Amino acid sequence: MPLLEINDLQTHFRTPDGVNRAVDGVSFQMGEGETLAVVGESGCGKSVTANSILRLIPEPPGKIAGSIRFRGVDLLKLSDKEMRRVRGNDISMIFQEPMTSLNPVLTVGRQLGETLRLHQRVSRREADARAVEMLRLVGIPEAKRRLGEYPHQLSGGMRQRVMIAIALSCRPKLLIADEPTTALDVTIQAQILDLMKDLKAKVGAAIILITHDLGIVAEVAERVMVMYAGRKVEEAPVEKLFRTPRHPYTQGLFGAVPKLGSSLAGNLTKLAEIPGVVPSLKQRICGCVFATRCASATDLCRQSAPALELKAPGHLAACHFAPKEALAA
Repeated sequence: MPLLEINDLQTHFRTPDGVNRAVDGVSFQMGEGETLAVVGESGCGKSVTANSILRLIPEPPGKIAGSIRFRGVDLLKLSDKEMRRVRGNDISMIFQEPMTSLNPVLTVGRQLGETLRLHQRVSRREADARAVEMLRLVGIPEAKRRLGEYPHQLSGGMRQRVMIAIALSCRPKLLIADEPTTALDVTIQAQILDLMKDLKAKVGAAIILITHDLGIVAEVAERVMVMYAGRKVEEAPVEKLFRTPRHPYTQGLFGAVPKLGSSLAGNLTKLAEIPGVVPSLKQRICGCVFATRCASATDLCRQSAPALELKAPGHLAACHFAPKEALAA
């Protein structure tokens, strides 16, 4: 049985201008201990998908439909009280900006201890001891002293480590990391990524990594899901996706990545760009969501939405003309 199984996830927001289809029919599975990267440009539905899993979408104006099964249990059918037991205990999330995610008027120790006392039912003394242990685990020096400090007294990298410590304090089976290295310098980014890989080995949690940085994907993930305009357009193991991207949008993303040495004399190459703009998510799109920006689009693409098909072993793509390998019988 998969750890996480999502079928036809639809998260829509009702606005004065119409219904915004932020996530429109996304399906995927995750196994125990697996790392899945979710990539795509801003506004494609990555973070909404993550928040939908934890049911953090306010209703109204939001509305979640489909099924989200975690260890066989459909989270959308749980009561609010039952869902609160899942959040932070079985499924944890590292949010994008730690300065706004951490409470500025509560100490680090209070915020770590609160999570442990709520979900693990331990005493204050046990919670403090576990909090020190977790801060040491994520590489924060003088961990005992840091319990009495406030978020503004820590650097950006240390605040992100505190967020990871809080997320992992209850030993969750699934960790969702939403742009965990945003706004951090490259040295701290590398430390955070190394930390996540190390902790995954120690704790054994599966990870959903939301990012737009393909370099991070190559370093951390095992499988990649590419999203565009609220839909999944491609999914494959990391090696296959980087070697042979099959959807035109994924190919465009790789074309926009700067190449090492491209600015050297005699080797000037202009970064590729994806022309056009993302279609409005408030209008129902009959054909391929990428048709208006795709150089290879035909009338078929504009009139008929391509199904997600197996184009190679383990490699799915939603494109009428994506190259297809012969599959073993």
